[in-house]
Amino acid sequence: MSNSQGKHFDQSSGGEPTLPHGTANDQRAAGFIPVVTDDPSSKGAAGAGARSSRHGRRMKCDNYREADPYDLSGRRSRDPRKRRNRIISTVLFIVGIVLIVVAAGMYGYSQWQYHEQDVENEKLATYATVDDEGNQPPVVDWAGLKAVNPEVVGWVQIPNTVVSFPVYQASDNDKYLHTNAEGTYSLGGQVFMDYQNQAPGILDQQTIIYGHHLRNGAMFKPIADMDNQEAFDSVSTVWYVTEDANYELEPLFLYYTDENDTNVRVFDWTSEEEFHSYLSDLLAKSVTSRSDAAELIGKTSHVLTLCTCNYIDGYGRTILVCVPKSEVAS
Repeated sequence: MSNSQGKHFDQSSGGEPTLPHGTANDQRAAGFIPVVTDDPSSKGAAGAGARSSRHGRRMKCDNYREADPYDLSGRRSRDPRKRRNRIISTVLFIVGIVLIVVAAGMYGYSQWQYHEQDVENEKLATYATVDDEGNQPPVVDWAGLKAVNPEVVGWVQIPNTVVSFPVYQASDNDKYLHTNAEGTYSLGGQVFMDYQNQAPGILDQQTIIYGHHLRNGAMFKPIADMDNQEAFDSVSTVWYVTEDANYELEPLFLYYTDENDTNVRVFDWTSEEEFHSYLSDLLAKSVTSRSDAAELIGKTSHVLTLCTCNYIDGYGRTILVCVPKSEVAS
């Protein structure tokens, strides 16, 4: 017999109502514990199942809080290891930002220094009229240059390159490393003659002129680039002019050395044979050279040596030796 609610009476069990097949009783019998029971206040199996379910959910929430630095309510984990890791991560982030800012500042400052050097070189360039093809020597306003700095002794030009600079000479080889013609600090200083040479140059058997090799391509970088034979062969003329004379020279050979090589700074020899032997020894370790360099060495009485730095491991200096065309002409 059934009533309107769909309940059945089992006559053999004393009239206790039973639920239809597939309802909560059968689910519990199959091991399923419902989240919501018919009677939330029940003390029986259904109530125990609900409490067990709520306990399981609390454990899951607790585990979630342990695995994540924030719990569901937005509070930080109190685990000291996680707190330490957060502090370390924050410090590393701040250090990274600081390093980026410092690197950007250093790069910006170096670019500003290059710019200032270019400005100074451009100002001095206005005191000379040069033939870019090298067919004529530079025409220099010596009075104007001396008004800026009386220590100017010459002008050096390599046609079709950026090398076109006044040459200065001080009482040592340190002054013009990072001091410009106006007496203030600059990254590249000025091109200068060795203080032990006789001014204005090409009077000793070897005259040495120094210039920086700047990474932006300025100053004497084209000289360092002549360690490539094709670049070496492309330069046929080097002009060195003074107030009293013009010297047209040509590259003879180029070699590497280091800053401690005192053999570079020799200016005169007791005989031409010793001088030629010196040049021949240097030619033997040259990187690039004229094909007839050995023959030209035997004819020359003077050389102009241009010295700059390089960034080659084990060396640090690039030396270009030039000879006057008038002395080696056949």
